[in-house]
Order: sequence, then C-alpha cells, then structure tokens
Amino acid sequence: MNETMVCVVGNVATRPVYRETVSGPSARFRIAVTARYWDREKNSWADGHTNFFTVWANRQLATNAAASLSVGEPVIVQGRLKVRTETREGQPDWMSADIDAVSVGHDLARGTTAFRRTPRPESNPAADRSEPAWETDPAPSPPVDGTAAEGATAADDGDATQLRPEAAMVT
Repeated sequence: MNETMVCVVGNVATRPVYRETVSGPSARFRIAVTARYWDREKNSWADGHTNFFTVWANRQLATNAAASLSVGEPVIVQGRLKVRTETREGQPDWMSADIDAVSVGHDLARGTTAFRRTPRPESNPAADRSEPAWETDPAPSPPVDGTAAEGATAADDGDATQLRPEAAMVT
C-alpha cells in the first residue's frame, strides 16, 4: 500500500473524545505542531506557524489515549495522513488534515510519564489455535458437548492441563 505515514511531535490541543461504536472504541483529539527556528537577528529561538491535526485512534489505542492524554501534554503520534477537502457552510475547498493513529505516546524528551500495561482480555480457552502436529498421529478430538471421551482421564483433558501458546510467551 502506498499510504503516507507521518510522525508528528506536538502538544495535545483538545481533550480526547471517546466513543463506543459498533466497530469498537474510537477516540479523537487535536494536536498542535509548532515549527521552531533559530532567529539569527534576535539570536534566539522563535516560533513559526502552528499546524493542527485531528488524530483518530481505534480499538485499544483509543481506550488508552482517552485515559492517558490531557490538554497541553507533549506527544508523538505516528500514523497515516489523510487530507480531506469538503464544502462547509457554503465555502468550497475546506481542508482538514487527519492522522489515523497507529501509535501515540508522551514525548519523553520533554518530561516523564508512568507506564501501566493494560490487562489483556481473556481469550476463549476452548479455542485451540496451536499448529497441528503433522508428523504424529492426530489425537482424538474432544466431544462437542464438553464431556470427557470414553476412557479419558483428567490428564487427557487438553486445554485444562496444557499451556496456551500465548500464555507461554514472556512479555
């Protein structure tokens, strides 16, 4: 895909607005990005033009952004740039620049933050997502009604005694 990926460093300009939609959580906020340059005549740093972008976050990123961001905080946003042109209030060629965020975080070059990992939702333990063992004979599949197969013991009860692949990963 040829999408324009951007990395924007700026400050949160509006409070994140969080919504639960049919397709999952969504959040949006505005980010202000001001260019800084060295003014040789004044021998000091000066502010240039300020650009504003609307940042859209979805799913878990939306939930975490809404819980973590406040107006004025320095952030770094990475995502896909979407430039839209519309007619609003009879004025043609109204443009907006949106960023469909892939990642949002505090800018640690300008302050500190405390990271807290969000708990992962429990997956269905009955769903076996492991790779089949093609080299060995397939094991008898468990009955659909959840009862033990004839002659099976508690030790043969698949998911109850085996470690799920994602539980074995070290994070």
